[in-house]
Amino acid sequence: MTQDRSQLLQRIRQLTPATFEETCLAVFAYQAAHNPLYAHFLALLKCRVDKIERIADIPFLPISFFKSHTLQSGSWLPETEFSSSATTGQIPSRHLVRSLEFYLENTRRGFSPFYGDPADWCVLALLPSYLERSGSSLVAMADDWIKRSKYPQSGFFLHDFEALGECIRFCQAQKIPTLLLGVSFALLDFAADYTMDLQGVTVMETGGMKGRRREITRAELHETLKNAFNLTQIHSEYGMTELLSQAYLSQGERFYPAPTMQVKTAEINDPFSWVPYGRPGVLNIIDLANIDSVSFIATDDLGRVYEDGSFEVIGRLDAAERRGCNLMVE
Repeated sequence: MTQDRSQLLQRIRQLTPATFEETCLAVFAYQAAHNPLYAHFLALLKCRVDKIERIADIPFLPISFFKSHTLQSGSWLPETEFSSSATTGQIPSRHLVRSLEFYLENTRRGFSPFYGDPADWCVLALLPSYLERSGSSLVAMADDWIKRSKYPQSGFFLHDFEALGECIRFCQAQKIPTLLLGVSFALLDFAADYTMDLQGVTVMETGGMKGRRREITRAELHETLKNAFNLTQIHSEYGMTELLSQAYLSQGERFYPAPTMQVKTAEINDPFSWVPYGRPGVLNIIDLANIDSVSFIATDDLGRVYEDGSFEVIGRLDAAERRGCNLMVE
């Protein structure tokens, strides 16, 4: 029997590795019953919902449907809407959010296993491209952390690198735990215009050049920032409009997902065939926090997934159409 949303929310909030698969299957059954678009997708694939007994059997919806369709499980009015940035001619992704507080609660729960309570950090957010538009889930997350921080120095910094530098120096002198959260191009601009020693500061990039700079690899970005800021490690956040959970790179080169996430890899030319651990493929993401939209998403990112649940992002899928998805041509 399909569980109702309130039961599933309780299970998601109390999620453990041991209960992930069972909860995942319950969320799948709920969305197959209450998400018309996902149900249509499953029907076209001739998927027998009652026969799905393993995560490996669940079909993942291509992420492009967040651009072309309304993805909603159940009947409700959205409290807010997240949207992706888009250059001229591009269609942004749209993610309807039933409860903003649930999203924010989940971001805190996802952050804490790696860094502790966001309230214990002085959060300095350098997110100019996101602040200059509406609908950014990243800005909503950063704003919540800033408001909850015990340190009055926490805040957004649009283009004022001098004020940001002064704030960092104050935090260093006072030995305040400091998180500098920044979009990649803005961190590079800060490094070029205001190079300083950031020892003791956790620098976390959120990806994205947004057309402001030449695209470079994550390894190049991190090496440049480490050299500029005299650091041995740059941290990274993996998130997107289509996800209500995040993953974090806090050491090495791999991301570790929040408790509500799991990542799998599928064959590039066959989205219904899984790739063994350590081999490259298309990243498919389970995000149980997406209970009100769709939790099973085939992204456009290429990467590797490892047995411990960590993953690497190594590139983007090219413009070639995915095979095996009849709904995309309807």
